[in-house]
Amino acid sequence: MSYYMTKTVSVPFEKALERTIAGLKAEGFGVVSEVDVSGILKKKLDVPFRKYRILGACNPGLAHRALQAENKIGVMLPCNLVVQETDGGATEVSTIDPAESMQAVGNPGLADLAGTVRAALRRVLDGIESRGGAAAD
Repeated sequence: MSYYMTKTVSVPFEKALERTIAGLKAEGFGVVSEVDVSGILKKKLDVPFRKYRILGACNPGLAHRALQAENKIGVMLPCNLVVQETDGGATEVSTIDPAESMQAVGNPGLADLAGTVRAALRRVLDGIESRGGAAAD
């Protein structure tokens, strides 16, 4: 298995970013951090880079359950997602696969929770291309 899940969509970068954030919200996650990697690389190194954002997403209820099961699990929080432009003009959205990453912890009490988070993040990815509402075309 891979340590991440990914979906490439034909939606422009900004629309994919909006729809990813809307999908996270629908699944009970909030975006607690947003890193504009391309902006940072331009500012700090004066190098151009494709549109690339890292979103730190947290579902407080699920995070609380994880912290109760494993007090050091905070080193793996929040769940990161990457939204980036591809060379072909599409947009790729990737996220950590919590079921895979949590295996490294070795706490069987996290398995069901990691599966729940994985399923929610998979729904976020799967809905990007079709998600409507405020983020629709």
